[in-house]
Amino acid sequence: MTASIVGWAHTPFGKFDTETVESLVVKVAVDALADAGISAGDVDEIVLGHFNAGFSPQDFTASLVLQADPALRFKPATRVENACATGSAAVHQGIRAIAAGAAKIVLVVGVEQMTRTPPAEIGRNLLRASYLPEDGDTPGGFAGVFGKIAQAYFQKYGDQSDALAMIAAKNHKNGVSNPYAQMRKDFGYEFCRSESEKNPFVAGPLKRTDCSLVSDGAAALVLTDTETAKTMGKAVHIRATAHAQDFLPMSKRDILQFEGCTVAWQRALQSAGLQLSDLSFVETHDCFTVAELIEYEAMGLTPRGQGARAIKEGWTQKDGKLPINPSGGLKSKGHPIGATGVSMHVMSAMQLVGQAPEGMQIRNAKLAGIFNMGGAAVANYVSVLEPTKS
Repeated sequence: MTASIVGWAHTPFGKFDTETVESLVVKVAVDALADAGISAGDVDEIVLGHFNAGFSPQDFTASLVLQADPALRFKPATRVENACATGSAAVHQGIRAIAAGAAKIVLVVGVEQMTRTPPAEIGRNLLRASYLPEDGDTPGGFAGVFGKIAQAYFQKYGDQSDALAMIAAKNHKNGVSNPYAQMRKDFGYEFCRSESEKNPFVAGPLKRTDCSLVSDGAAALVLTDTETAKTMGKAVHIRATAHAQDFLPMSKRDILQFEGCTVAWQRALQSAGLQLSDLSFVETHDCFTVAELIEYEAMGLTPRGQGARAIKEGWTQKDGKLPINPSGGLKSKGHPIGATGVSMHVMSAMQLVGQAPEGMQIRNAKLAGIFNMGGAAVANYVSVLEPTKS
């Protein structure tokens, strides 16, 4: 690949009554440029990832990035959207601009503000990331869609409630060490496994601890071409990317396969000349714990129907053979939709230059894998990152 990440910024994720989409965008744009040591006037292109779908009354948001610095005026700026993979769509768009020779420096921002929206509207907004003719009346909204997936998985492979609780407990434990995470609390396996007043069933077999959080937040990164990156203070090389878009209706595919996830991983690893086992860690899209479980299988970590082995045998713990979501994932860190994919790239870049927060850093991290998913395995993005070689 021809692009590298040379700077980044990340707000904490959470509920911020005093912030707006604009203020979040401006903060991370300013901080990412400062982190890279690049002036706004040197930016060739801007890409904003912002899902919106009704969360913010302000639409048409690409130009909000220009509020960060007057020198950004008249720069090409585009907003992209691909459901919950919106952030990675923005990153990949920036990489393509550099690969095409259209830009040498690209500022990528991802943002969402969700918590000001009433709960009923949140459900309706998120359900727009499904195929409404089939799923528009699903009880429980988007959680209900994944509740149906979990039920179907349980029917085919047996009750996986233990594995789902272990995934939730792992990610919450990891999130304690992430200062950007929305929920920095180690709930433990027993709490995540048991139904209670504080952990009720939400949809099908999914409990509250199986579901990612409603969040506000933003993240940004600066991309440059590889030669420019070698002159920068720090740089993380994009070794490979892949994007596989699948059918929107679940009725047109085997939803337990996450086939688009598999295709994206296969393409990216082949492009990188790597095997999954070569990776130091993976940040994967755990919008629901059952998604992470199926993603173990789709990425090739286990055979189909055996994803539980990966968590039960400790493979995906921070000290396991392939740590998964050392940041805490969406489950603990939060899931402001347009920011999530950018956040995954920022968290991974931190790891690869040894700048991850204490307790989160993976020892000797050399290769990172990222999987960001939009809808129920509809938009599938994989990135493979490594430190830039001088």
